[in-house]
This record gives sequence, C-alpha cells and structure tokens, in this order.
Amino acid sequence: QLQLVESGGGLVQPGGSLRLSCVVSGFNLNDYAIAWFRQAPGKEREGFSCISISGITTKYADSVKGRFTISRDNAKNTVYLQMNSLKPEDTAVYYCAAGRLMPSSYCSANGDLYHSWGQGTQVTVSS
Repeated sequence: QLQLVESGGGLVQPGGSLRLSCVVSGFNLNDYAIAWFRQAPGKEREGFSCISISGITTKYADSVKGRFTISRDNAKNTVYLQMNSLKPEDTAVYYCAAGRLMPSSYCSANGDLYHSWGQGTQVTVSS
C-alpha cells in the first residue's frame, strides 16, 4: 500500500525556517517524481515545487523561488522541503504527492499527474 507521511510543520515566526519531510512506504521512491502542494484556508491548492525521479530537475513557483529547496534521499525513502525566510502568506497545510508516469528527468507541479497523497502537515507563520 502506497503511503506518504509529511512531518516537520509547526508554528514559526516570519523570517524563520522549517524543514518538512515526506517519508514514503509501500513503494520504491526511485520510481516516482514527488511534488509539494499547499492549501491555505479559503484558497485553492497550489502546487509549488517538484523533483524528478532522477533528482536532476527541480521546479519552483515564483512564490517560493529562492526561499524553498526540494531534495530527495532515495536510500531513506524521503523527500525534503527546506523552507527559509518564511512569510505569513506561506501559512497553509502542506502536502507531498507521488507520481509515476513521468520521464526520469521531468517533473511538474500539476496535481493531475500525482496519484498518491499524504495527509498534510500544518505550517503557520506568525509573530
């Protein structure tokens, strides 16, 4: 059974940092691209970062570019999201998702390409 579990969320002051983890089980992470999504109250889900199967390709939305870094450790079946210089507008529930049917050097933050999702972890940026 495919499972993704996010962790590392919490309350942080503006300008602070958090590192989210997405641990996968029930499948070989080597075969999947991973993307991060977030959803704030009253807003649509936003796909803002992804990493290809090979790890060669990473993509970021303009809203997080230069502040967030996605990485993967296939040996640990884990994908990370390092978030720096956090802003109140980053407050949301953060989800990771796995997608298989993509070339090894490609990824996309289009949610339609991802079939397995985690339960989410809350990130709150507030003073």
